[in-house]
Amino acid sequence: MISKVVESVDAAVADITDGATLMLSGFGMAGHPTELVEAVHRLGVRELTVINNNAGNGDRGLAMLIRDSRVRKMICSFPRQGDSWHFDAQYRSGAVELELVPQGTLAERIRAAGAGIGGFFTRTAAGTQLAEGKETRTIDGHEYVYEQPLFADFALVRAWASDPKGNLIYRKTARNFGPVMASAATTTIAEVAFIVERGDLDPDHIVTPGVFVDRVVAISSANPHEVHP
Repeated sequence: MISKVVESVDAAVADITDGATLMLSGFGMAGHPTELVEAVHRLGVRELTVINNNAGNGDRGLAMLIRDSRVRKMICSFPRQGDSWHFDAQYRSGAVELELVPQGTLAERIRAAGAGIGGFFTRTAAGTQLAEGKETRTIDGHEYVYEQPLFADFALVRAWASDPKGNLIYRKTARNFGPVMASAATTTIAEVAFIVERGDLDPDHIVTPGVFVDRVVAISSANPHEVHP
């Protein structure tokens, strides 16, 4: 059996290059792959396009990339929370571009990419500025907006546990965007709290099959209150 486990977060992200498109899981910091993202920061790559639910929290993870002008474009649904001060400063200075996407539409665009769907029509954003320049269609008397799938070069996700084949399970709300992002990227890298032996995960509990995962790394900052699966 070929193991997908790598020895460090730095090794896991070593082939990410300037101009790459990254998907980052997480709802705020819940499920955010902080250590992988900070390894990307150490790598020094620039001109990144980042797909994430929000635009960074505080001074860690994605916020570090934005602060140091590594991100060219953000695609997200919630860029203006109280601790997204680095994005706010960069956006106001014109240093970063924003594509604002309603949260449900964001999730469905990512899911469409993973499912091989060539786009979809939705009523969300119809008649608003977010629909400008997009194809619209009237269906059953309602205006719909056409949305395209979102792909990425790399998906960085945080899960609770993995086996050596990359089968992932998640912990509670940290699951959020991880499963759909894992299926929508050319390369998926997972940081996990635990790596267990093959066969130790209940197949009925596996959310992301290993076929969607390319690399797995156990991180040092696992919550000590988490219980081994």
